[in-house]
Amino acid sequence: MVRPSASVQNGANLDSVAVSRYREICLDLAERVVSGDLEPGTELPGVRELARSWGTTATTVSRAQRELADAGVLVLHERRRAQVAPGAALAAREFLAGRVGFRLVGSDDPALDLVARGVPELEVLTGRGSFGGLSEVRRGRADGAALHLLHRTGIYNAPFVQRLLRNQAPHLLHLWRREQGLIVPPANPDGVRSVGDLTGRRVALRRFGTGTRVLFDRLAIAAGMDPDGVRGPEVETHLEVALAVATGTVDAGLGVRSAAADLGLDFVPLTWESYDVGLPGSALGAAAPVITALSSSALRAAITALGGYDTADSGRLDELDAMGEPTIPG
Repeated sequence: MVRPSASVQNGANLDSVAVSRYREICLDLAERVVSGDLEPGTELPGVRELARSWGTTATTVSRAQRELADAGVLVLHERRRAQVAPGAALAAREFLAGRVGFRLVGSDDPALDLVARGVPELEVLTGRGSFGGLSEVRRGRADGAALHLLHRTGIYNAPFVQRLLRNQAPHLLHLWRREQGLIVPPANPDGVRSVGDLTGRRVALRRFGTGTRVLFDRLAIAAGMDPDGVRGPEVETHLEVALAVATGTVDAGLGVRSAAADLGLDFVPLTWESYDVGLPGSALGAAAPVITALSSSALRAAITALGGYDTADSGRLDELDAMGEPTIPG
């Protein structure tokens, strides 16, 4: 099982229960401020006392209070208890209105449709590619980026999230591992076994900036091919790769196994990759419904049934060390 190296973690592994409770605390306090139960200037009980009352840890309560402070709902003091901020009612209303959903951008994956059906709070806006999605999150235009990028160190995703979100408390949410390979016509009439067999053939290509295009270019270079010399149309999704093969527009294309299975095409397996979400610490609360859904055995079974998915670690959340450098695996 491929896992992020311990060197790119901060020792923390936040499960869905902790993140859900963190979200509940934020919502509960914000709702009590809106209702008038907690008025401006009110001093909250100590962190340890609140942790006992909510049945969680002091760290989880502190994290919730920091997010509410960032939103203008609370005021935090060193060596003093948190207080409800002046004008907190308006800030709390804005917080409740603005954190009702989780905006996911970036890489395309057919299994995301299954997650979105079970999580009304999830807004999926893929098609921007792994790099584009991470850029959107960095600029504050989205809550999380779906990505599958292999770093030069051999580690998936974590090094990119770690560096590009280094000032935003970077985290990595593991969705699943998935199988990438060559989608070819039924019975594989051309006998394609590797990217090196695509010389002189028309190939459906994902656009630059997508993780699948990065993977294709790496495989082409390893096979002694010039990626820029490969002919074929650029398409937006894995399903479009499969459609191009099914209609005879191209001879093959790199994509996930589930897209080939959808259209009854053959599939030449090449690699398994980690498919994750990179997100800042400020989005953990909004991500809670997604993390909770990923713990569902029914959802995991439905994703696995698509073909080419491993959901054993779905929902694992890693807090990344924002400044450390990943270690090259031995």
